[in-house]
Amino acid sequence: MTPETEINSLSYEAARSELIETTRMLESRDVPLEEALKLWEHGQNLARHCEGILLAAKKRIEETEGEEVN
Repeated sequence: MTPETEINSLSYEAARSELIETTRMLESRDVPLEEALKLWEHGQNLARHCEGILLAAKKRIEETEGEEVN
């Protein structure tokens, strides 16, 4: 599990893979409550990071499309 302070350095693919693994761990239901809460928080941070990357990519595409029209 990547430390919270290093999530922003992950690529989209790495963060997504870690998010999938975190979700699998939570779904296993063999995790004590405190550990599950930490995993959930970690998953939320990974999801926000992935969303930020996707929004930045969308913005780049929209800007490029706008340049092509002119």
